[in-house]
Formats: sequence, C-alpha cells, structure tokens
Amino acid sequence: MSSFNSQFLYSVTIILLGYILKRTNLLQQKDGEALARIIFNITMPCLIIVTFSSIKIDGSLILLLVIGIVYGLLLAAVGIFVFRKDERKVKGMLTMMIPGFNIGMFAYPLVEGIWGKEGLKYFGMFDVGNAFVIFVLCYVIGSYYSGDDIDIEFKKILYKVLKSMPLLTYLIICLLAIIGIHLPSYVLDVSGIISKANMPLSLLLLGVYLNFSFQKSYLKKIIMFLSIRYIIGLGVGIALFFLLPFEDMFRYTILVCFILPVAGSVLPYAVEFKYDQKFVGTVSNMTILLSFLLLWGMTNILM
Repeated sequence: MSSFNSQFLYSVTIILLGYILKRTNLLQQKDGEALARIIFNITMPCLIIVTFSSIKIDGSLILLLVIGIVYGLLLAAVGIFVFRKDERKVKGMLTMMIPGFNIGMFAYPLVEGIWGKEGLKYFGMFDVGNAFVIFVLCYVIGSYYSGDDIDIEFKKILYKVLKSMPLLTYLIICLLAIIGIHLPSYVLDVSGIISKANMPLSLLLLGVYLNFSFQKSYLKKIIMFLSIRYIIGLGVGIALFFLLPFEDMFRYTILVCFILPVAGSVLPYAVEFKYDQKFVGTVSNMTILLSFLLLWGMTNILM
C-alpha cells in the first residue's frame, strides 16, 4: 500500500511544482499550450506504441472499448434530460462537458506509476472508446446547441478525429497487432526513451492549468454538474466492480475511468462554440481536484 501512496505523493508534488511555476511566472499559459502539444503529439503516442506493441487483443479489452462508448452515450442522455429546461447554450455547454474523460493527461501518469504497462493497456482500450465520445459525441452536442441555425459538419468532425495523434496511434498499433506485424526494435527503443517524459510533463501541465478562482454565480450549476457526474460514476463504477466476472485490472479500469476529470478538449470546444470559457475552465479544474482525492481514497480502500 505504501507504494500507491508514494505514487500519489510524487504526483501531487509535481502538480504543485507546475502550479508554483505558473504563480511565479516561470511558466505561463502559453507554455502550458506548448507542453500540451508535446504531450499529445509526441510523448503520449510514444507511450502508446511501447505499451501496445505486444498487446494481444481479447474479448475483455474490446468490451472496455464498448463500455467507454456506451457509458458516454448514457451520460449525454442524462445531461440532455437534466438540463432540458435550461437555455439552449447553457444546456449545450453542460451536456457537452459530461460524457468525456481526461484519460491521457490525468490518468496515464497515475496508472503508469501504480499498475505499469499492464494497467496502461486496459486504460488505453477504454480510451479508444472515450476518444469516439470526445471527438464525435461531445463535438456534435456542443455544435448543435451553440446556435439556432447551426449545421453539423461531419467533414469537420472527421478532420478532428484524424488530427488526434493518440487516437491514430491507438488505431494503427491495434491494427498491426491484429494482423501480426511487429514494429522494429529501434522504433520501440526510441519510443521507450521518449515515453518516459510523458508522466512528469503531464503532471506539470495539470499544475500549470490549475485555477482556484471562480464566480459565485457558477456555484449552483457546478454543484449540479459535479453531482450528476460523480454520483453516477461512483454508483455505476462500484456496481460493475463487484458484479463483473473479469480480472481485477479490468474492474479497476472501469471504477477509475468513471470518476476521471472532464475531457481536456472541452475548453477548445467552448472557445469554438462561444460558450462560457471561464465556467468550463473552473469546472475542469474542480474535477481534477475531486478526481484526484477520490482516486487516492479508493486506492487505499480497495487495494
């Protein structure tokens, strides 16, 4: 158990370091954007290559992908129902934020430190389904409610999907695994070296983006949003953890993924669709803190 607590302590320390660097102006918001591009386009794809290079895709892993999509659809339906009486743009903003999860930047560093490559394999398969939810479902919802005369451009959605380096890497590596093609050892060695930077960079980025200030007018909507997301996530996650007849890592993946922070892409979507960016940023930060505390508590209780 001490190893789990040590990993959380290391993670908190690196996140706080990122936050302190931002507060002292040694790092700025634009530096965070550069870090994010490095993570999503270089270090995370390399980590996926190393983790999935020898993967054997079985039924349980495919089921994780399906669960990621189905659960996202469920949350979107709940959001549309709960916020149905709100004005159009508020409903669109809140519903767009509910379904997706921040797996790559938030969960990967913790999972890698606690469960290693075996854990990343399971979380990665869930993230493939989660990517569909983020780049298709969340985008469609955000686009649809952003105005009265908005046409959903499927070419634009396809462009966003194809622009996602982590998703493309998932798909290519899984396809190679299915047809039995192995990457050269040189590619794996280089990817392995680069992938080691993913954990510290991701945690630093979380610290850079932390912001503890918010308007009091946001409070009611924030409480409602967090209640829906975490009550459902904890309830469904705990139920499946004890009911599903699969190995422990499969059940841990579902339990953890259902309480992860909101997807990082919701802020760029808020900018694109002219939603309240401060609200989206505030809620994103609050889910990071809340998810971190919940993961630490569950790790100590269940493991």
